[in-house]
Amino acid sequence: MPSKAETEARASLARATRVVVKIGTNTIMRQKAGIDIEYLHGVAAQIATLVRAGRQPILVTSGAIGMGARELGLSKRPTELRRRQACAAIGQILLMDEYRRAFGVFGLTPAQLLVTRDAWDGRSSYLNLRATVETLLEVGAVPVFNENDCVSTAEIGNAFGDNDQLSAYVASKIDAEALVILSDVDSLYDSDPRTNPAAKSIPYVRELDAEIMGAAGGKGTEFSTGGMRTKLAAVSIARDAGCKVVIAHGRAERVIARVLAGERLGTLFDAAGPGLRNRMRWLKNTKAHGKILVDEGALAAMRAKRSLLPRGVVGVEGRFDRGAVIQVGDAAKIVTSYTSAELDQVRGKRSEEVEALLGKAAGRVVARPEDTVFLED
Repeated sequence: MPSKAETEARASLARATRVVVKIGTNTIMRQKAGIDIEYLHGVAAQIATLVRAGRQPILVTSGAIGMGARELGLSKRPTELRRRQACAAIGQILLMDEYRRAFGVFGLTPAQLLVTRDAWDGRSSYLNLRATVETLLEVGAVPVFNENDCVSTAEIGNAFGDNDQLSAYVASKIDAEALVILSDVDSLYDSDPRTNPAAKSIPYVRELDAEIMGAAGGKGTEFSTGGMRTKLAAVSIARDAGCKVVIAHGRAERVIARVLAGERLGTLFDAAGPGLRNRMRWLKNTKAHGKILVDEGALAAMRAKRSLLPRGVVGVEGRFDRGAVIQVGDAAKIVTSYTSAELDQVRGKRSEEVEALLGKAAGRVVARPEDTVFLED
């Protein structure tokens, strides 16, 4: 029997207005024949029902590289970066064409948004992207996100790495109330069900403690990148934003509609609380462009909601500009008021010394409380 907390959390899913649905590669594609058109039409029908009910569904889809690989006659996902990017370029147009056809049956218009992490890390680009999504929802279109695999790479730091994480960023940054991750597993288990027949499904998770994290299995399969570990990392991002997350089997009958009606399906991860403010979520999840080290007194002042001053800085690592997001040790992230060169010049200095070195226009504060977020928050 479900607990009271789970019952209440499931019921809240039925009231969620803005919802993100992530569809994995192994869910959307058939093993030997490419994308499953019938399945995609079923997804479109469920999305149409949500729209008619006044809800705001947003899709995050995988499948472009897989479709490109199939189009080229490859038997498995390529491992070489340039070949993966070539497959993505071929497959993305095929994938979106199928979405257009399926959604068109129900009078819906899909809108393609290909993104890299850069789009979220820059405050201006993030706000522009968010405004675009809001406008698409206002006009009744269905935003369909995918990582821009043609240009994103881990080597230059602008890649999400998998669409589980991308779906969590989307859910977090556009204030979704629910994220549904559709996969080829039906829930989180207490051990790997592929190797342990006695593994038990975990229907509800209140906290992501060490035991839950330890239950995550291995990697995905030949055409996918995700595994349970990547899904739990995504869950953590979304939960911080006050968003509930469900991991469920994408091939379960009418899975989207049933999950968002509050049915006990898959594993429900409850939200961590009311969630960080939008700006704080952006700051916490943005890639740091450098790092500084501070003394214990400065760190205590920051925790007490006081500004970080140059006097408390004891080390500067990396090169960054004013307005960049940087990390403070392993404890926090800030938006810095100084460049790395300026900060290295004035670290450990009193305010009057800072002004003498950099001038009044530079200011006396490295970061204010409103530009600071602690990573454990």
